Amino acid sequence: MKPATCPRVLLVEDDPTSRAFLTAAAVRTPAETDSADCMSAALALADGEPYDLWLFDAQLPDGSGIELLRQLRERHADTPALAHTACSEPSTHAALRAAGFADVVVKPLPAAAVQAAIRGVLGLAAAPEAIGPSPHEGPMPLWDDDGAALALNGNREHVQVLRGLFLQELAQAGTRIGEALRRGDVLEAQQELHKLRASCGFVGASRLAAAVHALALQPRQEGLCKGFTQAVYETLDSHGAGD
Repeated sequence: MKPATCPRVLLVEDDPTSRAFLTAAAVRTPAETDSADCMSAALALADGEPYDLWLFDAQLPDGSGIELLRQLRERHADTPALAHTACSEPSTHAALRAAGFADVVVKPLPAAAVQAAIRGVLGLAAAPEAIGPSPHEGPMPLWDDDGAALALNGNREHVQVLRGLFLQELAQAGTRIGEALRRGDVLEAQQELHKLRASCGFVGASRLAAAVHALALQPRQEGLCKGFTQAVYETLDSHGAGD
């Protein structure tokens, strides 16, 4: 049972795998956590009971984290906010902080890092540090089971649940990326690739994550496109059973 002083967090994330991971991490902070997948749903939730913290994705299907923060600030001026994003560009982080976010966390990241960010903004006591996994030796595995379990505080059952959700969404994500590249829409492809890389990190899809990262850097490279497609097929064919 959570303490009576357990903070309430509003999480906004449109990707189902990332939303499930971040929700699980926030709940174990501990925090009462409500989640939304878009601006409109978040605004509806925020009109109800007040929250102690907002945790917003920088890019949403019907707007942006900055716009959502601006609208909610008109009603709740003092609620602290954290931004989460798959983008590592310093200029993006600076813009988010300038808009009023107390801090920015970059996906993928372990649950302990999400919890530390929440505790830091709310002024809560820090949790003990987790010991990281040993560096992997040899060829890139299809699945990093130990890393995924560590990211979820050792909960391997939850890893499998997240992987099932991830695999349900993966084929559609691969199709969207392929279609964007065929249209020559590099920006859309890179946005989808950044989102997919975050999801890969949350479930330990290490080989696909490497292919996604390489393609995001050189989206017009045919060989990398083929490597990405092959990694998608390999990951789907595995059914989350491991390498």
